[in-house]
Amino acid sequence: MTSERIAKARRRPRWAADTAARITRWAERRVPAALDALTLVKQGVVRPMRPDKLLRTAFAYRRWGIAIPLGYAVGAIRHPDRPAVIDERGALSFAEVDQRTTRLANALREHGVESGSRVAILCRNHHGFVEAVLAASKLGADSVLVNTGMSGEQVSAVLAEQGVRLVIADSEFTGHVSPPEGVELVVSWTEGTTSHTTVEQLIGRSGTDALPKRPRHGRMIVLTSGTTGTPKGARRPDPASLSPATTIMSRVPLRSGERMMVCAPLFHTWGLAGFQLGTVLGATLVLHRRFDPQQTMAALQRHRCTSMFAVPVMLQRLLELPPEQRRSYDHRGLRIVACSGSALPGELAKDFQRVFGSVLYNFYGSTEASWVSIATPGDLRANPDTAGRPPRGTTLSILDDTGASVRRGETGNIHVRNDMLFEGYTNGRSSEQHDGLMPTGDLGYLDESGSLFVVGRADDMIVSGGENVYPKETEDLISGFPEVSEAVVTGVEDPKYGQRLAAFVVLHEGATLDADTVRERTRERLSNFARPRDVVFLDALPRNATGKVVPGGLPAVTPEQSR
Repeated sequence: MTSERIAKARRRPRWAADTAARITRWAERRVPAALDALTLVKQGVVRPMRPDKLLRTAFAYRRWGIAIPLGYAVGAIRHPDRPAVIDERGALSFAEVDQRTTRLANALREHGVESGSRVAILCRNHHGFVEAVLAASKLGADSVLVNTGMSGEQVSAVLAEQGVRLVIADSEFTGHVSPPEGVELVVSWTEGTTSHTTVEQLIGRSGTDALPKRPRHGRMIVLTSGTTGTPKGARRPDPASLSPATTIMSRVPLRSGERMMVCAPLFHTWGLAGFQLGTVLGATLVLHRRFDPQQTMAALQRHRCTSMFAVPVMLQRLLELPPEQRRSYDHRGLRIVACSGSALPGELAKDFQRVFGSVLYNFYGSTEASWVSIATPGDLRANPDTAGRPPRGTTLSILDDTGASVRRGETGNIHVRNDMLFEGYTNGRSSEQHDGLMPTGDLGYLDESGSLFVVGRADDMIVSGGENVYPKETEDLISGFPEVSEAVVTGVEDPKYGQRLAAFVVLHEGATLDADTVRERTRERLSNFARPRDVVFLDALPRNATGKVVPGGLPAVTPEQSR
């Protein structure tokens, strides 16, 4: 072979590699975009419209970009009379919400809110929350979503730390909110009279003058649950496209124009996800300020809701309704019950689908990571304990403490990468990543089919007598006892073994069960160190506003309760 031919042969692999790289880069750009477009068409978000409406929609996109105001502006163009929000006060159409939030944004400008400002929102689920977020976003201001279950001291600390310019709060919270000096308090929802300026007053006396041209995208600052410490502010990313929404819709068949009941608190990542998805879908949000299982069943029937966003404890409360009362409401139109916010017990998943049908979707994620995996009704029928599989565009890895991948079936630290990883905490701290993968703080494993199973929080694992013990296994077993309404298992100090498990149990009304029976039943199914030595019966578990159990609210274990 001549030297020229040898050189030519050597060049071929590089040419082939360069071509393959170009094709890969093209596919990475084009294929996801095509899949997004197909999903939007399939779910009815993108469909033909009159030329004049299409032109106005294009102007709205140019005005707002991919941001919350765009959804309501497009809704006011395409279906102005469709209800955008329904709550205890009635319904507001898309046209009304779009106009009212422009008026509110102009009023907030007069009160010093501008692009880059922060507005704290301390509201329950009602139209006032939606309008406050929209108005702030129309100005390019950030919305700090404050947990309604926080104490006055916690709220004051959050307001000071976040440097808010204005607070919008329901009247029930004004008594324990002390805004920093120079920060005004505006009341959103009130049952009676108030000396504070109200949102309705601001809307009523403000005009619909043009707002500043395309402001920066206002960010959502969501507070972590704070079950074991002071809540931290997590900056939600600014989506560059509708890809995050289509990622979820590719696994959960939400449709354009849904009547969507959002039971999960809107200030929480999961309730906020329902709100944001509803914006993309042009959905009607059905909201109640407080969750009541019977009122929820009645609203599902009255408003013909086809989807619902809830946390696990809410599903439990629906199942606890007397069967004859539950059967008196028609929920046959309910196609999707999307659940997240805390761990979904396998027994609860099984019981819920037995009663409501194959409608349950279990989302596993966190404030910092957004989504990690989704379990469909079919996944939950096959194995009620699974957290499902990651949707498209999501990378899921199980790593050991050194950052190396573990084998299928082995427990390790759950790591994820997707388009909506948070941008860090507002106090400047961030979560350590490994090759672009963010740890969720949970332990889990993948089975042979690639389904994820979460065994518990990494900091919940205890070492008892030298053995690693995961409380979730014990908790799930006890929660499945027919007498038990709910249970939580946690580690407590033990002078002999270092740590031991304690079970806190709530019984169904009228049920009887004693500690010895609990221990005996667990002895048949669990290893020695996974059995609870302490069994405490409570009237209710201490939960925060999002349904998570607050460990600090559990009673101390007494020696008489141990064996």
